[in-house]
Amino acid sequence: MFATNTNFLQMGIVRKAVASPLNPIFLLLEEISMSMLGTNLPAISLESTEGKHVKLPEDIAGSWTLLYFYPKDDTPGCTKQACSYRDHIGEFKEIGAKVYGVSLDHLDSHKNFIQKYSLNFPLLSDPDHKLSEALGVYGDQEWKGKVFKGLSRDSFLISPEGKIQRVWRKVDPTTTVEETLQEISKASGR
Repeated sequence: MFATNTNFLQMGIVRKAVASPLNPIFLLLEEISMSMLGTNLPAISLESTEGKHVKLPEDIAGSWTLLYFYPKDDTPGCTKQACSYRDHIGEFKEIGAKVYGVSLDHLDSHKNFIQKYSLNFPLLSDPDHKLSEALGVYGDQEWKGKVFKGLSRDSFLISPEGKIQRVWRKVDPTTTVEETLQEISKASGR
């Protein structure tokens, strides 16, 4: 099990939207991300826009899988990121990889988001933030000087064996797709 489902936020880690490599919080998050590598994805079931629950990690076993976490459906950065995955989904399929977007939004919001932007991959709903907390994605966020609870824009590459292969923290919604495609291609040998 993933570090006995340790919640990294309970260890006193405060998530802030500061991605400077000189920031001590950023360095701590990077260290935690490194400690996650090779560990099992937590066993959690989430509702999917495909009309079923996706049981992690068993339902994604056998394929390289990208779980990308984003703050909210139909917001500017999240829309850019989702549309970028939509536009490159064929490349992910060519290398045998699955893509799932994950947010706290409920299925109705996800379905509207998919329809509005013709998204061609499933979204998972984590309204109780179980998976998000287990992976250290949910916590204090800061935007325009206000602190609130929410998701960080983080991505996780999961191996066909259900292990965390790579973690990207606080990704840029406009460049993350190319980075993840390169990493999956390298890891899968395709």
